[in-house]
Amino acid sequence: MTISAHPTAGPDDLGALLDRVGKGDAAAFATFYDLTAQRVYGMALRVIRDRGFSEEITQEVYLTVWRTANTFDGSSGSALSWVLTMAHRRAVDRVRSEVASRRRTLAHGQAAITPPFDEVTEISERREAARLVRSGLQRLTPAQRESIELAYFDGLTYREVAERLQVALPTVKSRIRDGMRRLRLSVADTAA
Repeated sequence: MTISAHPTAGPDDLGALLDRVGKGDAAAFATFYDLTAQRVYGMALRVIRDRGFSEEITQEVYLTVWRTANTFDGSSGSALSWVLTMAHRRAVDRVRSEVASRRRTLAHGQAAITPPFDEVTEISERREAARLVRSGLQRLTPAQRESIELAYFDGLTYREVAERLQVALPTVKSRIRDGMRRLRLSVADTAA
């Protein structure tokens, strides 16, 4: 991905460019792209770790910028954070989609094969593992349990958990990290 050199623009400049893009100014869009595309691509690449998908995400983001620039509200944040948030969300969505696709493919493949193991034992072990996790969850603080349930069972990102619980992002990360540590210890103690 090549980006032509432009002087660095400040947040106000990018906001003004977005305002012009919202009015259909193609030259402003080209300038906005030149000033921000490396950062958008970099954000996507950090999340998804695939150059091809990162390029697709970057293209999708700028298509959305062109279509929705008139909805940008500078009082809610900078133009750069708006476009980077868009890139991050799309990259996370792509990762989730790929993981779900792999799981479906794997589940379909596993269902098609006759398992060479005792299904009753497998079912029993799964139930016991689930019982141990449920028991371990009950030993966590309510805040840890709620954060873990939202992240792992509802599939929310840490940021989405923080927004849902209306707490700071570092607080959510700390709750989940400490809760998972306590959960592992609890499951290991109960299983032993």
